[in-house]
Amino acid sequence: MKDLSAAKDLATMEISNRLFFRFFQAANTLHTKGTQALDEFGVTTQQWSVLGALSRPKVKEGMGVGELSRFLLVSRQNLSGILTRLERDGLIERATSAEDRRAVKVRLSAKGEELWIKLADPIHDFYDQALKGFSFDDRLQFIHYVSLLQRNMAKL
Repeated sequence: MKDLSAAKDLATMEISNRLFFRFFQAANTLHTKGTQALDEFGVTTQQWSVLGALSRPKVKEGMGVGELSRFLLVSRQNLSGILTRLERDGLIERATSAEDRRAVKVRLSAKGEELWIKLADPIHDFYDQALKGFSFDDRLQFIHYVSLLQRNMAKL
């Protein structure tokens, strides 16, 4: 009689490998195709994520760089270059925090707010095309599973 446990372990490893490789491919495709979707605006997916984070009503007055880094799950070093480019292009501004004069907050500029409004339709078109074939319930379940995966990896 064959050892079914060993075969199952091998199959589980293979499926896990395929799953993580698909995430790697999907992330690379997101960066490529997402940037292409906003090419006419000169916005990359990294810049898109920062603009999106800063466009939320609860951070209208801005967020600290460390807080933004934690929210986006990127290093401060990687975020710094993105912020420098967005500031150079007039899309964000850095301002002294009203609560703590030593702290600096990053927020969308008026030009950044205008751009974010212009990006809404192309971003939603991208979402619709990328999620073609996913029902509303599929999307909710996918959020659940990706969130669970992210939480598990954060604990590593």
